[in-house]
Amino acid sequence: MQYSEAKSRITFNPKQCGGRPCIRGMRIRVSDVLDLLAAGLSMEEIVDEMPDLEHGDIQASIVFASQKLNHPVIAA
Repeated sequence: MQYSEAKSRITFNPKQCGGRPCIRGMRIRVSDVLDLLAAGLSMEEIVDEMPDLEHGDIQASIVFASQKLNHPVIAA
C-alpha cells in the first residue's frame, strides 16, 4: 500500500479522539490498531474484534505510522 492510499483512510478531527489520527472518521485510533498488532493479534483477529475495520485500514495504520517515524533528525 502506498502512503497516499494509506493517508486517504486516516482522518484527523480535533473534536474526535483529541485530534489523534483515526480510521475513516470512526472513533478507532491508529494507535488502537497498532496496540492490537503489538499485542500479537492477527489482522483477522482485529477485524473480528472490530468489524467496522477492513484489512486495508490495518495496513494503512502500519504504513501511516512507518512514514511518521521515518524522518531525518538534524543535529544542532
